[in-house]
Amino acid sequence: MSEQDKVNLTGVWNGLYNYPQLGKSVSFVATLIETVSWVTGSTHEPRIFGDGAGTTLYATLLGSRTSNSVLFRKTYEAAGPNYSLVEYEGTLSSDGNEISGRWSISPAWSGSFLMVRSGGQSVARTRRTLAKV
Repeated sequence: MSEQDKVNLTGVWNGLYNYPQLGKSVSFVATLIETVSWVTGSTHEPRIFGDGAGTTLYATLLGSRTSNSVLFRKTYEAAGPNYSLVEYEGTLSSDGNEISGRWSISPAWSGSFLMVRSGGQSVARTRRTLAKV
């Protein structure tokens, strides 16, 4: 059994995802619940596009984890027709405190993301790490 297999993802995670096409990053907070190999949860983040910019977007998460591989779908509540469903594919760090990888809406809209378990590293370090991805 690997160290990642001993870790449970349940908890609060601070994250960032980027829009490389626009040169923008968006911070979010995710609450994850892992049961056996299923991952569920929710997120909230600032809306940065369109009507309602500056308000908060909410989404639900549903996915799975196998060893260090984490996959989930993020379904926004009332976000708009262009990005209601986002696919995430990430890798859990060896200490179980970071998940990094790629998000995609379509082949044309994708970017990197990083999630850090709350109580772990600071958001400033998260931003520096995401800039390197």
